[in-house]
This record gives sequence, C-alpha cells and structure tokens, in this order.
Amino acid sequence: MIIIRVPVRLPLGGGGTDLPRYCHQYGGHLITASINKYIYITINQPVTLDRIKLFYSHIEEVDSITEIKHNIIRECLKYLNIEFPIEINTSADLAGSSGMGSSSAFTVGLLLGLTHLIGVKMIKTELAELASKIEIDILKSPIGKQDQYASALGGVNELLIDTSNNVTAFDVKFDYKKFENSLLMFYTNTQRDANEILQEVNESDVTDALHTIKSIGCSVKQALKDGDVQLFGELLHRHWIVKRKMTPKMTTGFINECYDKALRNSAIGGKIMGAGGGGFLLLCCRVEDRNRLINAMSKDMKYMDFNFEFEGAKIIYHD
Repeated sequence: MIIIRVPVRLPLGGGGTDLPRYCHQYGGHLITASINKYIYITINQPVTLDRIKLFYSHIEEVDSITEIKHNIIRECLKYLNIEFPIEINTSADLAGSSGMGSSSAFTVGLLLGLTHLIGVKMIKTELAELASKIEIDILKSPIGKQDQYASALGGVNELLIDTSNNVTAFDVKFDYKKFENSLLMFYTNTQRDANEILQEVNESDVTDALHTIKSIGCSVKQALKDGDVQLFGELLHRHWIVKRKMTPKMTTGFINECYDKALRNSAIGGKIMGAGGGGFLLLCCRVEDRNRLINAMSKDMKYMDFNFEFEGAKIIYHD
C-alpha cells in the first residue's frame, strides 16, 4: 500500500501568464505557493484483486484501462503502461472545482504513487512536467504549468516560463508568518468549471491584461520580500480589477457584493482563486483588522484557516 499527500496551491501573483496562448509568445512569470490543504491518494494491490477498482466521487470497477471514465487516472495508467489489477482511492480536504488546482494536485500525486509502485524514480520537477504533459498535451486541458509545479515542489516559488514552455523555479524567501496572519480565505459556496472559463479567456483578446498581471506579479515578489502587507493587499486588488475584465464569467453578482463588503470591513484587497467564477476568495488585511473581517464575511461565506506548507508532493506511507 502507498499513501500520497499532495498540497493544493495558492496563486499569489502573475496567474494566467502560464496559459499557453500567452506564454508561448511572451513567457510567463508567476509567484505561487502551496498550503496545508491536501489531496490524499491510496494505491493498493490486494492479493485477491483481479480488476481495476477506483474510488473517488464515483466508484469504478473495470477490466481494462480503456474502460476507465476518470480521464486523469486512465491516461496516467496508460502512459506508464500499468495494465495489472490495482485499487486507487482518493479523498481531499477541499471540494473539487474550488479554484485551488485540485485536479493538477491529484495528477501530481497519482503519478508520484504510480512511479514509486513500478520502481521509477523522479525528481519533483520531472513529476511536475509529466503531470503537465498528461493534462495539457494528452487531455488538452486549457491550463498552464503553475498548479503542477506548486503542488509538486511545495513552499513559495517564483516560476519563470520561457516561450518554449520550459520552467525555472526559484524559492522565494520572506517572513511567511507575517503574511499568514494577514491573509484570509473564504469559500463562496460555488463550484465552477475552470476549463470552461479558461477556454473563453484563451479565445479572448487578453494580452494587455496579462501583461499587466505579469507586472503585478513582479511587484508581489518584492512586497513579500519586503514584508509589505499593505502593498501586497493593494496588488491583489489591482490584479482582481484587471482579471475580472478578461471575461464576464470571471465573477458573479454575489462575489462582487461580497468583495465590496470586504473592502468596507477593512480588507486592503483580494481576488478569487484560480479561473474565477466561484471557489475561494482570498483577502488581505492588517493583523489588527483580522477578526473584524472574519466576523463580517462569515455571514455570507465559510472561513477557512490555512498555513503555507513546504514539503510538496510526498509519500507518507508505503509498505
């Protein structure tokens, strides 16, 4: 039995500049983090097992890989030529389609477990690249490489992506405790299809917006290193103003009302995580205003406490 734990990611700056349509022309620049909310995957081969058994939001029991409906599991098994009976079980701290990169985290974790099972050793950047290949090249998901690298590496990283889609990652050193005390996360109680939103963004003329978002991401890195919570919050706000102009599906009337309420109750700035349209709302405030903001926002959304995490994808048990 193998048990894998993989963190979801928290985008801090430059989100969207890893999307292929933009990145292949101009390169991407992102600041991204992983947090202590996890995807858990168990891979097992009971002696009596004679089929492929999958347990996620649905249950599948099939005789061959081609029968598998879960596209990520099917393509990972196919790519690694795993034809033998296997049991895969997954659970998560957060619901899917919540803007936290859970699909990519799952892909990274599944590949880590499967490669360990067949005796193939991969460093974390190789794991991120293989997960990206499965999702982007094989499954044609309209996403970039931020999520895979964040979940594989852990910590807070600066990702530089060149026009050939090669990624270089740098660890960002800063007083993370200071920012943990000033960052608040709220669940909008809304799930959405990120692929649908991203597909519309890809087809839109958003180049100027992503140029601005890339510039904001560079400033985010400096704000983190300087410990400047006020500037960081203002940059989140600028990012959100630009981001929500990229497509009408980026936000909703409810999200806009909640965001305006947050600003009235001491938030410096914030933004919706991931592709937008729902999921989690990240807000930044001064430490002394933290409780006021939590009390105000908890009437409409569910507050979620979190911390940065620094281990990345990890096998936590194997026998």
